Amino acid sequence: MASIVSVANLSKVYDGGVRALDNVDLDIRAGEIFALLGPNGAGKTTLISIVCGIVTPSSGRVTVDGYDILTEYKQTRSRIGLVPQEVSTDMFEKVRNAVAFSRGLFGKPPDRAYLDQLLKDLSLWDKRDAQIRELSGGMKRRLMIAKALSHEPEILFLDEPTAGVDVELRRGMWRLVRRLNERGTTIILTTHYIEEAEEMADRVGVINGGRIVLVDETEAIMRQLGKRRLALTLADRMEAVPDALADWKLSLADEGHQLIYSFDANDEQTGIPSLLARMRDAGIGFTDLDTSKSSLEDIFVDLVNRRDEEETVA
Repeated sequence: MASIVSVANLSKVYDGGVRALDNVDLDIRAGEIFALLGPNGAGKTTLISIVCGIVTPSSGRVTVDGYDILTEYKQTRSRIGLVPQEVSTDMFEKVRNAVAFSRGLFGKPPDRAYLDQLLKDLSLWDKRDAQIRELSGGMKRRLMIAKALSHEPEILFLDEPTAGVDVELRRGMWRLVRRLNERGTTIILTTHYIEEAEEMADRVGVINGGRIVLVDETEAIMRQLGKRRLALTLADRMEAVPDALADWKLSLADEGHQLIYSFDANDEQTGIPSLLARMRDAGIGFTDLDTSKSSLEDIFVDLVNRRDEEETVA
């Protein structure tokens, strides 16, 4: 699949020497939903801001649909819609006027039918003549999306689109993003909600310390890096894992009432039967057991921790 956004050797060093991005390479495929994950300060917003023409890179190259973001700014920016983290608009402006004004900023001719349908799709039609200050937090978030889509962009960037909204509104936003994607819009989102990426994204990229740690299909990441977890509820509380079970990587939880065994979900030989047999021989009883597969959040935390450890060693 062709790349609609291509990032090559991109770096950004702010005044004072803070390196926000460090030789980032990334390709976004046309028509996909791509989730960019990373802790605070990882470089997510800086990367998006550079692609959208808000921040100037220190080095490297970015193209949007084949156009260079620096030398062909108008062509690239017209193809992009950006929904920032913060709501930034005139609170006394009316909803319909605010969306129409955003369209005009890109030199697009008026198209009332398109904008009216956009407001309907975003459940803002009933508030079209209301001042923005009268809207709820969720409605203001949807208005920002309407403004970003007013000029009919091919690519939509969502920077923490559901931050600060309740669960019901968050799921409503997810449904909206899927509908936009089904119509052909490429979606790139940053998020702190791991389940958001796991449920929605075709691919996931992990950024930490200004560097891309991993990019892969969401299902492939779960398949390749996912682990299973066996939790055994012990008949008697343990102070420490006994030497008889040293052959397995075990830990205690629930103040010694649970024995935890993590293993590779793809291994044909998990070691569970032999573990249970060893426990029986050692006279260690359990009253219940439960298995679960690691989530994308577990994988994300593991990747970030692994990277931090590698940098500490280096």
